[in-house]
Amino acid sequence: MAVMKTIEVLSDSTKSFEDAVQNAVTRTAKTVKNIKSAYINEMSTQIDDDKIAKYRVNVKITFQVD
Repeated sequence: MAVMKTIEVLSDSTKSFEDAVQNAVTRTAKTVKNIKSAYINEMSTQIDDDKIAKYRVNVKITFQVD
């Protein structure tokens, strides 16, 4: 039986939602091993001068505990 743990990570990007999710996974992987999934809990944007300035995501990252 595998034991899994889930943490919540906030991330952003100036490119896209996909890039914001990848930033969350990449940064988390620096300190957490065995990442198995990422669930996008919430998505939002920051608007400046009628244009999207940042894409923001709230990601739940699940990993296996040794």
